[in-house]
Amino acid sequence: MFPKGVDIGVGDVSQTVRISASQWAKSKVGANYNDIFSPNMRNSKGDEAFYCCQLITKSYEAAGIHDFCPSHQLNFNDSNGKILPFWEEYYRKRSLPVLQDMPGSHPAKLIHSKYLKLHFARSCMPLVKFSVPKTIDNALHFIRGSRVALTATKHFDIYQPRNGEILARCGCAKTEVIDEVVKDACEVQKSWAALNIQQRGAVLRQAASIIRSVEDDLAYLETIDCGKPIEESRWDMIGSADTFEFFGGALHNIAGNHFPLSNDNYAYTERVPWGVVGAIGVWNYPMLTASWKIAPALMCGNAVLYKPSPFAPITSVVLAQILQAAGLPDGVLSILQGEGETGQAICEHAGINKVTFTGSTATGSKILASCSLLDRIKPVTLELGGKSAMIVCEDADIDVAVTGALMANFFAQGEVCSNASKVLVHVSCYDEFRQKVVKQTKNLAIGDPLLKETKIGATISREHLNKVKTYISEAVQQGAKLLCGGDEVKVKGLENGYYLSPAILDSINEQMKIYKEEVFGAAMLIIPFQNNEDAIHMANDTLYGLAAGVFTRNLHLAYSLASKLHAGNIYVNTFNITNAMIPFGGMKQSGFGRENGIAALEAFSQLKSVFVNASEKLDNPFL
Repeated sequence: MFPKGVDIGVGDVSQTVRISASQWAKSKVGANYNDIFSPNMRNSKGDEAFYCCQLITKSYEAAGIHDFCPSHQLNFNDSNGKILPFWEEYYRKRSLPVLQDMPGSHPAKLIHSKYLKLHFARSCMPLVKFSVPKTIDNALHFIRGSRVALTATKHFDIYQPRNGEILARCGCAKTEVIDEVVKDACEVQKSWAALNIQQRGAVLRQAASIIRSVEDDLAYLETIDCGKPIEESRWDMIGSADTFEFFGGALHNIAGNHFPLSNDNYAYTERVPWGVVGAIGVWNYPMLTASWKIAPALMCGNAVLYKPSPFAPITSVVLAQILQAAGLPDGVLSILQGEGETGQAICEHAGINKVTFTGSTATGSKILASCSLLDRIKPVTLELGGKSAMIVCEDADIDVAVTGALMANFFAQGEVCSNASKVLVHVSCYDEFRQKVVKQTKNLAIGDPLLKETKIGATISREHLNKVKTYISEAVQQGAKLLCGGDEVKVKGLENGYYLSPAILDSINEQMKIYKEEVFGAAMLIIPFQNNEDAIHMANDTLYGLAAGVFTRNLHLAYSLASKLHAGNIYVNTFNITNAMIPFGGMKQSGFGRENGIAALEAFSQLKSVFVNASEKLDNPFL
């Protein structure tokens, strides 16, 4: 249901009276405000002045209508008939008596004017009751408004990281299915884009409300799906709701511009949707990443074909159900599951006009190639990997810096693209920092991610756990010192789960593989530096440029260092925080384009310029 608007008009008076009243009111533009509500239109300084209802009433009196506002006496009393203290003080400061019972005008009376017609059409959007599915089955595609299980020649198993058990078996979407979904999306996108921004925004805001109403159930599914601690999953659900709420009211921020060119010529710009957007998500933040892509794309009037990561594909399907319950028409959002071949087919499809991808730099390179085919070139937003650093300056609050280092390395078991795995610490405070960060890391609770007290959950897969362990063991073989962690952990009752204790290493050199490459796991490197120039060099000594951090009490120093760091996101005395209002993205091999903020709306729409000759003639330049 959408509001039909409010119609306010003036009836039972002639057009001449309306024009006369408007002209009189216009003549008073710039007049003072009547701060004492005096009936003689004078303020406390004696200047001509009006309050809003008084100006309306007097304008019609000037046009000959003396009963436009029903009679009203000013009232400053409380329910017991005593002057309210606020108004006593208000008039005392102006050395005037309270104008109790003096004639005046008031909106409460104005709306009862026999000359004024108010037609309110208010439509409420009650919260839709939505139940998160309690069981996980193989119906993990979302097509034409329904969850379906596809018949396929290729399948993949979905494992639960916390216990190693298979959650479901899903068929990969074939080319024929992609063709059908894109064809449907092209048709329904036109009617979706034809809705005004209030109508599209209402759907997104309703989705935000539904997410908030079931955030605990969604968090449970997210943790089952990707292994992160349940408290972090709850944060992700809140962030997802915030994303839909923000974008549900943000499109007016990219309104077009008007350009007067000459007396009879002008131009204007407008933002228009791409059409059908192909979006490919990741497994470390399944729901949040889906929200970052789907919300702005829908708000701009696009249809979306979303492919989740095969490692964590569940909550994005539930998100599609939530949007359907919120009023999104069938076919505007589709979820298709698959592996690399499915993603490639989506990127190369002629009906996909824009692609957005979050994932590794290696896969991002393939995505970019698929979007550069002859006759099928399309814009791409890439949010890729990172090898970030945080700098702990000589004057830093060490306890704050230790907390920042934990935030920069151990959220989601270290499986975060913006992680600052290189923690650069000034030599003067290196020993104190190392002692404190190792102590706190050893105390982090590793275990069942469904338990509230768990801080380190389960790695996404057995293969990835072994990959992280290999990075750590190779670094030790090359001379690094393992200060703590790096061991596989067997959790009671979940012995087949993928648990790894968070590792901290020092004695790192620039030739080590772990120094250069993204580990994407809980492996923190602490490295001493002598001066700020050395720290900047080591922080920028990477192919990536997603994030960087500075910890210092000196904000002038923070500004200086931030300006020298080559990264898309800089954190000062904090790390790894995001907000739907703030653009997020990288530099160098960490990708291009931005998610979130107004930048995302610009990415999911294209700019059109319109030139207008409003005269009746057009000079012929060939004569």
